[in-house]
Amino acid sequence: MNNKYKILIIEDEENINNLLKNLLETNGYQVVCAKSCAGGKMLFASHRPDLVILDLGLPDYDGTTFLKDVRKDSLTPVIVLSARTDEKDKVNALDMGANDYVTKPFGSAEFVARVRSALRISRRSIDEGKLPGGKFKSGELEIDYDARRVFVGKSEVTLTQTEYNIIAFLSEHSGKVMTYTSIIRDIWGYNDLNSTKKLQVNMANIRKKLGDKPGKSNYIVNELGVGYRMCDKDE
Repeated sequence: MNNKYKILIIEDEENINNLLKNLLETNGYQVVCAKSCAGGKMLFASHRPDLVILDLGLPDYDGTTFLKDVRKDSLTPVIVLSARTDEKDKVNALDMGANDYVTKPFGSAEFVARVRSALRISRRSIDEGKLPGGKFKSGELEIDYDARRVFVGKSEVTLTQTEYNIIAFLSEHSGKVMTYTSIIRDIWGYNDLNSTKKLQVNMANIRKKLGDKPGKSNYIVNELGVGYRMCDKDE
């Protein structure tokens, strides 16, 4: 198998660097590695990878420095891989433009799935652009953007305007964790003490209407304390 995708790993721990390199090459990806923020910037500029795997605890600069610089002029997907488990670190990285946040230790199969998902989102954005028209499908869920209608199977789901706006926003970024702040900013345009509660109430109603059940594979995943993620159509 040859995916022809080039992945840049920026990780200073040699054992993890080697593990990721072997894992990704086994799955058909091309891999280049850096062990510092400065080295990562040089390789990013020279190789223009399709995806970056970024550690935050680098020896020269914090990984968020790399993320800030990349996001000035590039939409290249970035998966943060870090030992930092605090919700504030996750939210900060995602709000700064990271596409996903994986904590160490991690499962190999799940990690490769997250890589595939991030690359699919990037490729879909390039191929389809951000046009408002068209449809989104994930399992039995279908969203018709032009008609502003949502279906599960053959049954139409009745949503309020706010509920539809939330589900449309998440679907446009499917596969990516959207923080509470980013959702609130897009839907309501402001943030106050009651915003998160309003979002949670609306989300509970949406998930109920979509038929989400505990322990089942549902369409919207709640990343506790961070935000929500709409499952990608190929998950």
